[in-house]
Amino acid sequence: MANTTIFLKNASGALKSNYSLKYAVRSCSWWNHVQMGPPDAILGVTEAYKRDQNPKKINLGVGAYRDDNGKPHVLPSVLEAEKRITEKKMDKEYAGIAGVPDFCKHSIKLALGENCERLKAGTNATVQGISGTGSLRIGGAFLAAFAPGPKDIYLPTPSWGNHTPIFKHSGLNVKSYRYYQPSTCGFDFKGALDDISKIPERSIILLHACAHNPTGVDPKPEQWAEMSQLIKKRNLFPFFDMAYQGFASGNVDKDAFAVRHFLQDGHSSIALAQSFAKNMGLYGERAGAFSLITDSKDAADRTMSQIKILIRPMYSNPPVHGARIVAEILGDAALNKQWLGEVKEMADRIISVRSKLKENLKKLGSQKSWEHITDQIGMFCFTGMDKAQCERLSNEFSVYLTKDGRISMAGVTSKNVDYLAEAMHAVTK
Repeated sequence: MANTTIFLKNASGALKSNYSLKYAVRSCSWWNHVQMGPPDAILGVTEAYKRDQNPKKINLGVGAYRDDNGKPHVLPSVLEAEKRITEKKMDKEYAGIAGVPDFCKHSIKLALGENCERLKAGTNATVQGISGTGSLRIGGAFLAAFAPGPKDIYLPTPSWGNHTPIFKHSGLNVKSYRYYQPSTCGFDFKGALDDISKIPERSIILLHACAHNPTGVDPKPEQWAEMSQLIKKRNLFPFFDMAYQGFASGNVDKDAFAVRHFLQDGHSSIALAQSFAKNMGLYGERAGAFSLITDSKDAADRTMSQIKILIRPMYSNPPVHGARIVAEILGDAALNKQWLGEVKEMADRIISVRSKLKENLKKLGSQKSWEHITDQIGMFCFTGMDKAQCERLSNEFSVYLTKDGRISMAGVTSKNVDYLAEAMHAVTK
């Protein structure tokens, strides 16, 4: 059919080839080779939840904070910041390649602390990224271009599902090290140390700063300290992904422990990706930052110049509104204090439903240990349930979660936690 010419009569009655139709038919062959991609696992959970008519249905797949009524929540501090920005009648001009300067300044200060000597010395190259995802992508591109060792990045097993495609797309080779221990639903500290000790020198190692996604399993401070020593001894380059600062424990300083400790422990350079999606609820505003903390002001200036060169063809410059919200909140003492209180409220709600879920399972007489529910931290919990149990939860109880047993604690409320415990008990007893 692609070579067939179709003739139509024109106004005078003469035959005329339909040129446009012929080439429209030909153009169909341009994309016949493109295969249908697999559906997103999380999106599938949400779609199944929406179709369900059970009034008791629960969606435990969503990776965004919900209040105790199961509704999206905009922080009062964010609303106040937006009001102030509106009153200032700010323009909509482009930000520079590196983003909104005040945003960058306050973001890295939040991560490293006001008293950080590296920060005072100006050894950081910090740019605004398109949330945590875009910030990781900037870091991946920089390391693929300039890392002096193997272009290999080692991720914990498991890691956030988007880490692998981000770093592969950046041009890095993705490898792994042991992290989660299914038998205990906890941290495989021995396995992690053993694997890290075998990673070739000058490779890159990705570390979740707090509230590990998807397991909710974090190393203890003393374990972080031992990992820091080993990573330094092996001469590996640490790349921290900090998407949940403040949202994990309710304390921004506690959640930044690992990042700050590595610098205090003598690592000459680290990379850091930050996101304000969770701790400020700025999901759709896409506010994030990438930082390279170096060993000198000169190195920071040179690396910053190359980071900006990488950003320019990627997306030119980032959006301003979300960054202005973050800068307004972090740059005003009173508003910052208000926000810190709101972050703690969100974290405390998650912590409280973890406790209630564990207590309810114990009351129901479960013979299974559920201590890991409260040992883990942050938005997600690896329950230890297998695929068959997860399918029973969805099919019999209208409780929707991913097949690996991960649940979003943000979907658990004081109103549905009893039903959730009954459902989990029924499929695991």
